[in-house]
Order: sequence, then structure tokens, then C-alpha cells
Amino acid sequence: MRPYFFTSESVSEGHPDKVCDRISDMVVDTFLSSGDPQTRVACETLTTTNKVVLAGEVRGPNIPKDQMISQVRDCIKEIGYEQDGFHWKHCEIDYHLHPQSSDIAMGVDSASNKDEGAGDQGIMFGFACKDTDTLMPAPIHYSHQILFKMAEARKNGSAPGLEPDSKSQVTMLYENGKPTRVTSLVISSQHKEGLSPNDVKEIVTPYVYECIPNDLLEGLKDEEFYVNPTGNFVIGGPDGDSGLTGRKIIVDTYGGAAPHGGGAFSGKDPSKVDRSAAYAARYLAKNIVAASLADQCTIQLSYAIGVSKPISVYVNTNGTNRVDEQKIEKSVQDMFDLSPRGIREHLKLTSPIYEPTSAYGHFGRTPTDQGHFSWEKTDLVDSLKNLL
Repeated sequence: MRPYFFTSESVSEGHPDKVCDRISDMVVDTFLSSGDPQTRVACETLTTTNKVVLAGEVRGPNIPKDQMISQVRDCIKEIGYEQDGFHWKHCEIDYHLHPQSSDIAMGVDSASNKDEGAGDQGIMFGFACKDTDTLMPAPIHYSHQILFKMAEARKNGSAPGLEPDSKSQVTMLYENGKPTRVTSLVISSQHKEGLSPNDVKEIVTPYVYECIPNDLLEGLKDEEFYVNPTGNFVIGGPDGDSGLTGRKIIVDTYGGAAPHGGGAFSGKDPSKVDRSAAYAARYLAKNIVAASLADQCTIQLSYAIGVSKPISVYVNTNGTNRVDEQKIEKSVQDMFDLSPRGIREHLKLTSPIYEPTSAYGHFGRTPTDQGHFSWEKTDLVDSLKNLL
């Protein structure tokens, strides 16, 4: 393979779009906490200067409006916004959640004569590769890690000059299909008044070296390490730019290294295959690569609204497979029920596990005992190895 450069970006939890994703996923978790399997949520959030607008369709427990508004404020406070232009205590919150359409419910809910159907039509992709231990593409993995560490330091007080809104972008050289070094790095971080770009660069540089292996940073020229390249970045977050749920779908997935079906994740309960089937596709792709059936794997699933089984299942290993791709396609469908109900039950998606997914990527994360990121488990590996 010819050498090439590939770039991915990430944005922090304080980015205005990510503030919205966080609030929308909090709404999902709040409704799912009731334990009612018929709970449905499709929630959008908009933010701007000292304003939050919450809208969408829900079905489930009767949660008081005041409680939900209080939880929105808690989200903003935990992210760290206590600024004149966006403050958890003072921002205005408009609440416009209303009952789900009965037409959609009729097509999706299970009945005595049919299984539960998909919540919408659409295509979803999953991907895995051997760039990193998490089986994620290296540029997006390191972009996430840098911002995650910066946020940790901001919150624990070791980087008091930083504010919540930030972005990162990593460019890597690939040789023979493998990432060999970082060739360019961009970090833009909101900061306290009075700090220069050089001051911010001094603050953030240790987190770069903590997150990216030193051998990948060898040869990175100082002039290719950009920090706040436009200069001052004091006004940020929803005060600097409006935010909206679902506008960072490439940040949420593979940083552009794999196809995307176009559907956002945050704010949607797991009956929406935009979310649950994308998790299932990642789960299968990751297990295929972890089992060494291939060094890279892309999986596409497609669904029709109200229909329980996928319309198509497609596996592409980009020529890295050690087992016939059609055999892999058949085997994963034998091992995993890809109906909406089957996905939810296998990955245990009906629990309130979604708020942590709203920043730093839905994939490449560590599964927890509480059920978070269950789609990152590699518990199909032993079964898949039997195909070798």
C-alpha cells in the first residue's frame, strides 16, 4: 500500500453540540430508569447563549417538568459551565417534550402476531481495525484521549487555566497500512482570560505525551503542533456558538475511517436502530478482528421500519480476511439475533447507560460492571475462532 496521511478530530464534552448530546442522553437514561420495556425517547436539545431548548417525543413514566429541568442544570454544572454567557444556575430552559406518535408506536411495538419492528428504516455501519489496543483507528482514538485527559485535569484542578470547550485533531502517516507517526496536531481549548496561545500550549502538551506513544511523536515538528491557532479563545461553548444534538456523528464513531449511515445516536432509546444496530455492528466487527479472522472489518446492517429482521448484512474485510467473507456473514447471523429485540437483549441496552457515551466517542471505550459500553466486549471471540 502507498503511504498516506489520515486525519481525525474530536471535540470535548464542553463543545456546544456535545453539551446537547449530554442533555439528550440524560433524558434517555432518566426515562429508561423506570424499567418499563415500552419506554421510548427521541429527544433533541438546542443550546445558545444562556438558553437551552429541550424538544422531542417520549413514552414512559410521568417525569415532572421541574425534575427534568433540574437534571439539565446538573448536566451543565458537571460539564463545568459557570460563565456569564452560559451558567448552569442562570440559563433559561424551555421544555417541549411530548408523547410519541401513535403511528410510529403501532409500527414498532410487538404484538401477538409479530415481533417488534425496527424504529425506522436506515443503514448502520460498524468498524474495527488493529491500529490500537481498542481496535479503533489511531487518529480518532488519540484525539479522544487527549481531550479526555484535559477534561480530567480541568475538573481536578491541575489545569485551572482551561475551560470546558475544546477540540483536537490528529494527522498520522500510514505506511503499509499501519500508523507510523503523528505528522500534525491541532488543539483548540477555551481558556481563562489573560492566557496566550503559548501559555495554553504549555498546559496541554503533557496530556499529548501522556496519550500518544513517544515513538509516534518522534519527528513531530513544533511548527506542526498548533494550539489555539486563531489566538484568543475565551468566549466559547454555547455562548460562542449554538449547539444541537446529533451534529458530531463522525466524532462519535470512527473519525471518518469507516462509512457512516447518517443517523445520530444521542437522544434515542435503543428501539431506534440508528443507535442499537450501530452498536451491534461495532460489536460484531470488533469480535471478528479480535478473533483474527481479519485485520480490518466493516459491517453494514440495514432495516425497514416495523420489520424485525435486518434487510441486509454485509461484511467487508478490505482483503485482510483469513476466512471467506460470506462464511463470516453467515456465522455472525447464526451467533447473534440482529432483530431490534435481539440486539437489545444480547447487549443489555434497556438500562440507563447512555450519558457517558455522549462525549469522547461511543466506541473504543471500556465496558463496565454497570453495563456501559457492552458492545465493546469481545465475548464472541472463542466461537469465531472456530471458523479458522
